[in-house]
Amino acid sequence: MASQWHTLVSQKLFLAKTLLARVEQDAAATAPEREAQLQGAIELLLRARKLLLVMIARCHQNKADRPASVDELEALLPYPIAEAETLRELSETSGNWWQHLNQLEAAAAEPPKTRKTVTEENIIAVSTDQGPDRSVQALNKILAAMTVLAREIDEQHSEW
Repeated sequence: MASQWHTLVSQKLFLAKTLLARVEQDAAATAPEREAQLQGAIELLLRARKLLLVMIARCHQNKADRPASVDELEALLPYPIAEAETLRELSETSGNWWQHLNQLEAAAAEPPKTRKTVTEENIIAVSTDQGPDRSVQALNKILAAMTVLAREIDEQHSEW
């Protein structure tokens, strides 16, 4: 059963990878097309992360619940599991793919910030805060890390 969930997680990651490759290859893409591809890839990565939590729950014989966070995953199981500890560490450590996805999710749920125009009169201080890195390279790093973790979990539970 866990293998079916691994297949679903892998499918979402593959589709995200396909969109990211399209962003890199299609130089003629318009700005809205590029934005749609980036947002689609981000949404697929976020969906894969949620499905990864469900996959872990299924690996530990929870056949009904769909945890949406590490806290929910831990609350479902009557005993501590290594996967939850790994995810907890990721969720609490800055600079990794889990945190990057948190930032991307938060940014996607907010309207764009209004920016002041730069003129000679107000050039004293200009903020360069543009949100989380949405570059293809950064998203590919997330994708690679998620792929490795999902594969490791699936292989570990396939041995049993």
